[in-house]
Amino acid sequence: MAHLLEVENLQTEFHTAEGVVKAVNGVSYTLDEGEILGIVGESGSGKSVSVLSLLQLLPQPPAKIRGGTAVFDERDLLQMSAKEIRAVRGNEIAIIFQDPMTSLNPVLKIGKQIGEALRLHMGMSEAQARKRAIELLTHVGIPMAEQRVDQYPHQLSGGMRQRVMIALGLSCNPRLLVADEPTTALDVTIQAQIIDLVRNLQAETGMAVIWITHDLGVVAGLADKVVVMYSGHVVEYAPVDDLFEDTRHPYTLGLLASLPEVEGEETAELRTVRGTPPDLTKLPPGCPFAPRCDFVIDKCREQNPPLLPMGQEDHFSACWVDVTTGEPL
Repeated sequence: MAHLLEVENLQTEFHTAEGVVKAVNGVSYTLDEGEILGIVGESGSGKSVSVLSLLQLLPQPPAKIRGGTAVFDERDLLQMSAKEIRAVRGNEIAIIFQDPMTSLNPVLKIGKQIGEALRLHMGMSEAQARKRAIELLTHVGIPMAEQRVDQYPHQLSGGMRQRVMIALGLSCNPRLLVADEPTTALDVTIQAQIIDLVRNLQAETGMAVIWITHDLGVVAGLADKVVVMYSGHVVEYAPVDDLFEDTRHPYTLGLLASLPEVEGEETAELRTVRGTPPDLTKLPPGCPFAPRCDFVIDKCREQNPPLLPMGQEDHFSACWVDVTTGEPL
């Protein structure tokens, strides 16, 4: 069976005054109907850029997609014309951004913004679009939707605005929903509500989801499989249970170790991944994680490892060392 989305060797760079920033370096993964994929990594790892590249949402220049394919439902998104990709965005593929205040138009009422997508992609009349907007707002848990539909974004709380963004994303029944760190700007309680909402909506509609985050704790209870990114590379790719139970990349180990833990009545010391990510205009010749790695061997500094199978089905790691034994592979 063909995958809903198959990304192969995606490469994106930015041409700046400081030099060429190699933001995405050969990213590959697949996504099936109804599946949730988590893309994890620290700031600057290329998570968001990789997905924005697929949807042609990066300004070119300074961005340039150097190579790769992104086949969605047997069509390469990267080869589509501006008109073709506009017909896909918001209709078959919807995206929720990190900060709804920069995504929602501050001078348009909520109902107008949801209605615009419904009229454009679904051919609804204004009255039909308003009625559907109220249904969608109710569906995502916004109380008094009949009143909220006539309010402006600034009249809603942060959590409410993010629910509006989800309603907007769901308005055209997309086959794929991309969530780009949608809970980062929200407090912890609201974060949990938004995650539960997306999980329930996904189960109800059967859509696929790509959830971009820096928090492995979020993907643990949400994703089916996980891509871990570092300096534009995929360093580990596995089903979510395998990733946590049989971690195979030093960077993923570092991310897991840095999750806060509470031991009894005392909070355990918060650990970090030592060092800083490399300058993406001057990537080292070998593994980009080598300067920060506790398992580093000479080969790591000379040659960047490809994604290698780890024995279990669909589990891959880009490392020359078996982190379970400390021995070279």
